[in-house]
Amino acid sequence: MQAEKTLVVDLDGTLVRSDMLYESFWAALSQSWLILPGVIAALLRGRAALKRFLAARARMDYSCLPYAAEVLALIEDWRASGGRVVLVTATDQIIADGIADHLGLFDEAHGSDGTTNLGGAQKAAFLAHRFGAQGFVYVGDRGADLPVWAVAAGAVTVNASPRLRARVETGDRPVEHLGNPQGAIAPILKEIRPHQWLKNVLVFLPMALAHQFSLPMLAHSMMAFIGFCLVASTVYVLNDLLDLSSDRAHPRKRMRPIASGALSARRATAILPLLLLAGLGVALLSGVPTLLVVLGYFITTTAYSLYFKHKIVADICILAGFYTLRIIAGSVAAGTVLSVWLLAFSIFFFLSLAAVKRQAELVDGIAHGRYSFAGRGYRAGDLPIVAGMAITAGYVSIMVLALYINSPDVQQLYQTPNVLWGICLVLLYWIGRIVMTAHRGKMTDDPIVFATHDRASQACLVLILCFAVGGVVL
Repeated sequence: MQAEKTLVVDLDGTLVRSDMLYESFWAALSQSWLILPGVIAALLRGRAALKRFLAARARMDYSCLPYAAEVLALIEDWRASGGRVVLVTATDQIIADGIADHLGLFDEAHGSDGTTNLGGAQKAAFLAHRFGAQGFVYVGDRGADLPVWAVAAGAVTVNASPRLRARVETGDRPVEHLGNPQGAIAPILKEIRPHQWLKNVLVFLPMALAHQFSLPMLAHSMMAFIGFCLVASTVYVLNDLLDLSSDRAHPRKRMRPIASGALSARRATAILPLLLLAGLGVALLSGVPTLLVVLGYFITTTAYSLYFKHKIVADICILAGFYTLRIIAGSVAAGTVLSVWLLAFSIFFFLSLAAVKRQAELVDGIAHGRYSFAGRGYRAGDLPIVAGMAITAGYVSIMVLALYINSPDVQQLYQTPNVLWGICLVLLYWIGRIVMTAHRGKMTDDPIVFATHDRASQACLVLILCFAVGGVVL
């Protein structure tokens, strides 16, 4: 294509593999949920007003955005041949200027001004007026760009579908295609984290410990399990949207689908209500009480994401409570009486695992030269205290289990209760080992997910099951 023409580059889905309207919304919301009334008021004034409202309030790190490498290469080649490059986007001018200043590749940057939404036909009219019809080559990615391509001297598509490519190729202007359409299923499946659903097996624990098994109880527990899985996935997506900036600065989390751009913030936002409604609907099949517990879990996790995860110690306590809510849901769904012993054990045991999770994050951050943690209230110097919480809470949970073994309830449920002491010994080893693993920087995931891949943890689980079964049948 002719370098004497101006190269005009779109932003959303083209230069950046995301949508900056949604990015700015989640960035602003992560800073304060109190912006919601203002968002609604701005939306009533129009899309351009909403973009200005969010752009003025969102603190965004332009250095970590998922830029399209092939588009950056095209821009650099165009500039190297002496051509001018302009950024023109429906995104607000504030963000357009921020990105242009960061990259230093554009001669001009134009965006929406709070009144006019610079997209579609309005963008086409603006470009024809500023550069003249056929006076520019346009780089875009979606059907909304067709009016712009119609007045351009050349067209470049980015990750366009075969149907869109065919529509752009009509006419006699030169056309170039960059990238290929990205499938949505694989990034969505990765984002909802099915491997994390293992935690929801806890809903079956009350039924198993009560030694009460029937098809209706199993069916209700299964509905609670599926409901928790879907709602938990909703929370994972919500967390990733709220943590975009910190995730992109993290050595591993930056590869998550939303942070990397494999799944756009726009598409991720769209699947949130679908997952939530499906999860609540399935939970309702188990009964209204189960629905209320699952809904309470979602409300609590949302409050955690928006506020409590920034509060030291409180975040660990609430994380432990999430596991206990799963056990409560299982008790409600199966209709079993929730043991005080089980509640006490779960609170301390999962408090230990939540502290291990924070311990692992602190160790990892220090290893990468970070001594303060964006979005968290912890500092590197807090590591010994967090590690102490992990080991202490874990051993207190074992003490609760030991007291439970001597209770009258156990004498009635188990033929040989003394065999259960073996579980205490295994847990003493496992908790000490899991804390030591985190201390050495080898805990690369949630402790429960880590345990599913750890041979020693798998062996511990087998031994615990053997002791539990032995207590019943021996």
